Amino acid sequence: MRTLALWAVLATAGCVAPPPESGAARAPRRPNIVLIVADDLGYGELGCYGQQKIRTPRIDQLAAEGVRFTQFYAGAPVCAPSRCVLLTGKHNGHGAVRDNAEVKPEGQMALPAEEVTLAERLREVGYRTGVFGKWGLGAPGSEGAPNAQGFDEFFGYLCQREAHNFYPDHLWRNAERVELAGNSRGLTGAQYSHDLIVDAALSFVREHADEPFLLYVPFTIPHLALQVPEDSLAEYRGLWNDPPYDGTKGYLPHPTPRAAYAAMVTRMDRDVGRIVDLLAQLELADDTLILFTSDNGPTYDRLGGSDSEFFASAAGLRGLKGSVYEGGLRVPLVARGFGVTPRGASVDEPAAFWDLHPTLCEVAGAPVDAQLDGVSLRQVFNGRAGPGERELYWELPSYAGGQQALRRGDWKAVRRNTKKAESRVELYDLASDPGESRDLASERPELAAELLRAMASAHRPHPRFPLFPEEAASPAAK
Repeated sequence: MRTLALWAVLATAGCVAPPPESGAARAPRRPNIVLIVADDLGYGELGCYGQQKIRTPRIDQLAAEGVRFTQFYAGAPVCAPSRCVLLTGKHNGHGAVRDNAEVKPEGQMALPAEEVTLAERLREVGYRTGVFGKWGLGAPGSEGAPNAQGFDEFFGYLCQREAHNFYPDHLWRNAERVELAGNSRGLTGAQYSHDLIVDAALSFVREHADEPFLLYVPFTIPHLALQVPEDSLAEYRGLWNDPPYDGTKGYLPHPTPRAAYAAMVTRMDRDVGRIVDLLAQLELADDTLILFTSDNGPTYDRLGGSDSEFFASAAGLRGLKGSVYEGGLRVPLVARGFGVTPRGASVDEPAAFWDLHPTLCEVAGAPVDAQLDGVSLRQVFNGRAGPGERELYWELPSYAGGQQALRRGDWKAVRRNTKKAESRVELYDLASDPGESRDLASERPELAAELLRAMASAHRPHPRFPLFPEEAASPAAK
């Protein structure tokens, strides 16, 4: 094990020790960071968060050896804005990409060049940076492409829509389109994209084992469509009553959709284990901070054959993907490895995606922008108290006529139909009502009004993503 105490002193001083002279003890290196983000994985879909049907032993082991956050939140309830929040450290009221906005022919709205990503910060201090999986923040050749946003290496899907099939006819390696022989975006194919992505991530670790690295793995699993190789499907086939899905509610049909969904999650869990095992094999485990989370809540029940109710995917929380209620936003966060001192601990303090950028910058000894919305959680990883009560804010222009939510302490305000001239605020006490079933706005009108003002303060108008009628009517929004 490398000397953690010495690294802490050096990081605090803002420097790294010079290489040792021949025969001297090896100088500490900056820690590696592995950030794994599942796609549409619900708060209740891991064993360590109460899942009873789907097996996730490797992630559960990470939780047993590290910390598990019980009130952690995604950056937004849908893919692209949540990933923007994660990489930039700005919540969705200040973010550059605030909704899923597709750009033809292949990609989403580009993350602007002026945004400073986590990868850019870490590369400034000597990290090798790689992203393997689903990007969703810029089309090929755009300013938002991974290689233009601080990543040295990329392999996977650039476009979220393309990622709706696990047997695509191509993926991207940096700026190169890689054709996949034997695949035609059908029900099955010769090359399962998830497996290719994992193999690329493992190769990145092997190739850069001698230098500090940021490995960002935004998995496509368990986003629809339901597709999984037979060896994984066999683990679950026949376990439950499993009516076939005919494809009429979007995505591809599947004869055993419940088995397929569970098998996808377990295959992802297996591959998290492969990454962990490789780090151990290369003697990098003590030098590496591993984080596992999800980009938003589970998908709408029965869409594409999914069955969030059957799996209790949202663990009893209200809402699913696309909703600013808890079920659309609250996600797992498991941390293990470098700087994580408790074992098997639960962290109940609220935190969110925009906290990860400053956290990982601090861990890496990189500069932290004072204008970020997030705060570092490093002391929480160390078992100490966190930043205390603060406000967490979300917005989403699409879905439910426009939405806002703000949490302060145990109180949460929700506002829907923001694009209408009149929309009301709802108020929930999450301490006594985590399922958000009792709206207390009429009983606590002063508090509801106060949180409504706080939401207004947290929102900065964006010309591309109007949230209110007056913004949609403004010349800048057209």
